[in-house]
Amino acid sequence: MKSVEYYMNLPYKLEIVPDLDEGGYVARYPELPGCITVGDSVEHVVSNALDAKREWLTAALEDGILISEPGELDDYSGQFKLRLPKSLHKSLAEHSRAEGISMNQYCVYLLARNDALAKA
Repeated sequence: MKSVEYYMNLPYKLEIVPDLDEGGYVARYPELPGCITVGDSVEHVVSNALDAKREWLTAALEDGILISEPGELDDYSGQFKLRLPKSLHKSLAEHSRAEGISMNQYCVYLLARNDALAKA
């Protein structure tokens, strides 16, 4: 039987998004269903996420719940081509400029935020 330490050392993906309603941040491990926590800063939410992960794994092992291991990221380049209407391109460019970040960073933020919300 694999131990908590075995699973703690695996490279599970940690998603962190701003909590727009309450302030602070929300963190979750997508491959560990229900393993979610909050924190008032990025440092706190990361620390809380590690604690939540350990507790989640401990409970899953005690209850005999199947624990999935992280997927392989080597099969993905992190890039894909996207065509969009000119009006949306303009809007994204304007919003990213207003935030003081690149349009690429802004789009990654939007995708991550909406992906996290869809899974929650």
